[in-house]
Amino acid sequence: MTAVREVSLTINAAHLFIYFIPEAPEEAAALGVTEYGPAYFAFRSAPMGAVPWQVTLAAFYSFSPRSVQAMAGVWETATPEQWQAARFAAADRALRRVDVGLTADQIAEARSLIDPVVASADYAGKTMAAANASVPLPADPLVALWQQITVLREWRGDAHVTVLAANDLGPCDCNVLQTATGHFPEAIARATRLWDEEEVAAATTRLVARYWLNTDGTATDAGVAARERIEVETDEHCAALWTPIGEVNVRRLTSLIMPIHAAFTAAGTYPFRVEMGGKQSGDPEAAS
Repeated sequence: MTAVREVSLTINAAHLFIYFIPEAPEEAAALGVTEYGPAYFAFRSAPMGAVPWQVTLAAFYSFSPRSVQAMAGVWETATPEQWQAARFAAADRALRRVDVGLTADQIAEARSLIDPVVASADYAGKTMAAANASVPLPADPLVALWQQITVLREWRGDAHVTVLAANDLGPCDCNVLQTATGHFPEAIARATRLWDEEEVAAATTRLVARYWLNTDGTATDAGVAARERIEVETDEHCAALWTPIGEVNVRRLTSLIMPIHAAFTAAGTYPFRVEMGGKQSGDPEAAS
């Protein structure tokens, strides 16, 4: 596995806890929102400002319009700045609860590696990454590190959307292929993306026509290869992002931030296994 893939997986894993911790819905409830969907979209799209739900739909790509429409009215409940502050508060509380265990020196070293990447990144066409890069960093060093991780997680996500579109893989189609190849639990995809049975069936038909799925919805060898090719193309898109620090420091950053995901995995945060640095979080040595 390349250093770019390893660091991308580990960044995603280190960011991921925010969507599964109890502190997030608690902070959302304090702002007056108790449903998961509206809170999720408000938390994640807050860096873009008080945009209409259609803008969030465009930026998030893989969600159905009916799922994102649920966020209508969240900016009247609280401002984007309040949502961002609440997100930082949730992350802060959760990081302390699981006791990530990074020392001040390790956090400072990680920041010395990740900050130049964030500062020199090309944000053209990277909507979510650019929005997150514009957010003032919080005072707490570990939460600030997590926000820089978030910038780069969204940067790769933006790049992935570019690659999906270039491969003519639409929002519902990419969900169906993702679940068929085992990269995302189908139950979670159905519950959060809210594509209906008719839309999923139409996407399956399109993927069968491309020989990426069998008629029963399982992935073909060609579909698995296509899915991996899309990941490789995304890695290639991201390679230049890491040139400011070089491969040795990319691998060092990977090892420095691994304990974040390891701590949340040990705390039983996730209902599924998360790939991290070439290993699965369920593997005994995943954090080594």
